[in-house]
Amino acid sequence: MKHNLMLTITSLLTILLMTLHLTSDTIHAKVGTPEAGGSTLVAVPILVIWLYGTLVLAERRSGYIIMLVGSLLGLGMPVLHVMGAGGVFRGEIARSSPAFLFVWTLHALGVTGMFSLILSVRALWSLQRGQPR
Repeated sequence: MKHNLMLTITSLLTILLMTLHLTSDTIHAKVGTPEAGGSTLVAVPILVIWLYGTLVLAERRSGYIIMLVGSLLGLGMPVLHVMGAGGVFRGEIARSSPAFLFVWTLHALGVTGMFSLILSVRALWSLQRGQPR
């Protein structure tokens, strides 16, 4: 399979997982917090730019950079939730009803985010060296 196709697929999968994760965050957020709805105003445009970079700018330097930044967002989500005050390893997550899906989404985001990061760095490196992708 071509590396560009793999990068596009993993980037799309990471975007899908990110929307599932943000939905879960919104559903379980406390009233009055940014996660309770206000963050949607920020998240939706970011996801649209990420999707545009993945589908429209797929084999351009700008598309690779957008996918690289998006993969860092996907990879950073598990880190943020583990390090936060109500983190996964502090036991708070076990009190919510769909804890399995939430934690699974975090793991899947980490895996697809890291894989997309590797592929986008490789694509940028190949582009810089003038090698075929």
